[in-house]
Amino acid sequence: MPVSRRRFLLAAVVPMLTVGATGVLSIAAGRQTSAEATQADGAGGPAAALPVSTTAGSVVQIVAHPDDDLFFMNPDLSRSLLAGLPLTTAYLTSGEADGRNEAHGGEARDPAQPADRARYAEARQNGIRSAYAQMATGDRTSAWTRTVIPTAGGGQAELDVLVARPQVHLVWLQLREARSPAGENPDSLRGLWNGAIPALGAQLTTGTPVGQAFTYTRDQLVRSIAGILERYRPTTIRMQDPTPNRYEDTGKYTDHQDHMYGARFVQAATAQYAQDVTDRPRFCVQNYLGYHNGTLPHALDPQTAATKIGFLRTYAWQDRTDYCGSPSGCGDRKVAGSPTGRNWAQSLRYARADTTSWLAEGTPGRLWAFAALDGRMAVWSRDPAGAWTGPALLPGTGIDSGACAARLPDGRITVLATRTVLGSRPADYRREVVYAVQSAPDGPFGPWQSLGTPEPGDEGGTSAISAPVAVADADGRLTVYLRDTRRTLRARVQQPSGACADWERLGGGDLQSDPVALTDAAGRRHVYATTTRSVLAWTQPAPDAPLAGPFPTALPATTVPLSAAREGAGVRLYFRRPDSGAVRSALVTAGPGAPRVTALAESGGRAGYGAVGVAGRVLTGRADSGTVAAAAFGGPPAWAESRMLYAGAPAAVLTPATTTVTAVLGLDARLHTTTSRPTTPTPTWHPAVPPPTG
Repeated sequence: MPVSRRRFLLAAVVPMLTVGATGVLSIAAGRQTSAEATQADGAGGPAAALPVSTTAGSVVQIVAHPDDDLFFMNPDLSRSLLAGLPLTTAYLTSGEADGRNEAHGGEARDPAQPADRARYAEARQNGIRSAYAQMATGDRTSAWTRTVIPTAGGGQAELDVLVARPQVHLVWLQLREARSPAGENPDSLRGLWNGAIPALGAQLTTGTPVGQAFTYTRDQLVRSIAGILERYRPTTIRMQDPTPNRYEDTGKYTDHQDHMYGARFVQAATAQYAQDVTDRPRFCVQNYLGYHNGTLPHALDPQTAATKIGFLRTYAWQDRTDYCGSPSGCGDRKVAGSPTGRNWAQSLRYARADTTSWLAEGTPGRLWAFAALDGRMAVWSRDPAGAWTGPALLPGTGIDSGACAARLPDGRITVLATRTVLGSRPADYRREVVYAVQSAPDGPFGPWQSLGTPEPGDEGGTSAISAPVAVADADGRLTVYLRDTRRTLRARVQQPSGACADWERLGGGDLQSDPVALTDAAGRRHVYATTTRSVLAWTQPAPDAPLAGPFPTALPATTVPLSAAREGAGVRLYFRRPDSGAVRSALVTAGPGAPRVTALAESGGRAGYGAVGVAGRVLTGRADSGTVAAAAFGGPPAWAESRMLYAGAPAAVLTPATTTVTAVLGLDARLHTTTSRPTTPTPTWHPAVPPPTG
C-alpha cells in the first residue's frame, strides 16, 4: 500500500503524547516549523503569551454504513488517528445489503452459497476493524476487545476498543439498512423518520456479542445517538449530509437515503444532547459530502488519494489472506472490485462550513469571528489592542455549521447562517436563511431574523440550499445570495423600509459551491460560483447598475471551494487545482459586458484540500497533512505547516496595521488565531482566548 513520507513523519509523533490544558491528548513532539521553533507571532501583542496550538479535542463520527467513514471522511479520519485524538465512530446500520460478500464482476457467484445478511454484515465489521487498526497502528491485525453496552434508547450496541490504542472506539448500533440507495422501503431509516413504520428492527451480525434483537422507535433512536454523544462528550462531531439534492431528470437522491436520513437522526440527537447535557465541552459539527463527490473533479492529490485507497483495500479484504479467522470473511468483497467506489475515494469535501467569510472588521481595529457551537452562533471579538474575548452564544438553536459576516457602512456587523428547523412532525423539517445585526457599532447583536428559503418545501429538493453570503450597499441595505436546489443563483434584497423583497432568480446552472460576493475598489459588486467545469460570474458594470450575468470566465475546473479578495481595480479568485490541491488564482476585472480574466497564477503548497483563506499576500489552508498551513502569494511553492488539525475553513483579514490576522476553529471547538506580516507568513498559532485553568 502506498504510504506518503508525511504519513511516516506524523506516525512517528503518535507515541509521544502529553495531556494538555484541555485534558485531552495532543501532539507534543515532531517536526517544527520555523515559526514554532522561534515562538514568534510576527506582530507581538497579547497573543505572544498564549500557549502554542497543537491538535487537541475529541472526535465522534456517526455514519449510516460501514465504509461511509472510509470513503467520505478520510483523510480527516486517518489524520485524527495519527494525531492521537480520542476518536469514536458509530455505525447506525449493519450495512447488510443483499447478504452476498462478493466482488461485483470479479467473482463467479456460487449458487450453493445462499445470501446471508448476518454473515456479510460481520465481514464488513471485520474489514472496518482492520482498516482502523492499520490507520492507527500500522498493523491491520492489531487486537480489539468486543463488549456489549446498553443504549439510552433501550437496546444494546457492540463496543469495540483497539487494545494498542484504547482511545479508538467503534460502536455498532446494528439497525437494518434500506438495502437500496433510493428505492421505497418502509423498513429503513427513511421510513422511521417519516413515520411510515412505528419502529425499525435490528440486523445483528454473526459473531456480535449483542445477544438479543431489539427495535427502536424514532424517539428511541434519537435518544440512543444522544446517549453516545453523552458517553464520549466530543468537541467535534462528524456526520453526513442531511440535505443533499435530487437529480432533476429522475427525482432520485444524489446521495444514499440512509446517509441523508441517518444524518437527520444525528441532527436531532445532537440538538437533544446540547439541550439536555449542560456539563460538557462545547462542540462543533462537520458535515461531509457523499455520493455527489463522484460527479466532481478529484479534490485530493495522487499520493494522499493512494494512501486513502490503501485503507479501502484493507477494508475490502482485497488480498483474501485469512488473517482474521472469521468464516464470514475479513472484509467487504463488494468493495474489492472497485476500492475507489464510484469516483468517491479521490476526494473529500465538506457539505457545510467551507466558506472563508466568517471573520470581519467592524469599527477600525475591532474584529469579529463567528462559528456554530452547540447548534448556536458563537461570537468572538478582538479589540484594537489585540485581545480576544468570547465565545458568547447568541440566543436561538438549530444554527448550521458555516457563517458569513458582512460589514455595514457604519461599522456594524451582520452575521448570516442557515438554520435547521426540526419541528414536531417530519413535514416540519426545513432549512432557512437567518441573520442577526448589531444594534450599534461594537454593540450587541439583535435577534435572529428569518429570510426563509427559496424552496417551498423539504421533500421537493431536500432543503439543499447553500450557505448564504451577503453584501451591503452604501445605504446599509443587504443583498443575500445563495445557491438553490436547482443549482442556480438566487438573491433577496433588503428594501429601504427594512423589509426584504421576494427571492430573485439570477440564473446560472450546475452551481456547486457556496457563492462568494464582494465589492471591488470602485464599489462594483462581484458574485462568483463554481460549476463542475469552471466558474461563473455576475458583476456590476458600474456601482449603481443592476447585477449582470451569469458570464462564463473560461477558468479551468476547480475542486469546488472558492475564495475571493480585492486586488487593485478587480477581484482575485482563489481555488484548488484538481488532482493536486495546489492553489490557483486569477484576477477578474468588471466593466461593460463580460468581466475580464487575467493574471492566472499558482501559489501555496503543492497539495492539500478545502477552501483557502486569503488576506493581503498571505494564503492559509490545509496542507496534505491536514494541518493548517500558510504560504505567501507568489512565494515558494510550499506550506509553512503547523501541528494543528481544524474544522471548516480558515478566515483572514488584513488590518489597518498591514498585518494579517487569520483564524480557524480547532477540533477542540476553540478559536485559534495567528498574526503575520504580509510577506513573511511563518505563523505560530495560539488559542485566541486562554483555556481555563484548574
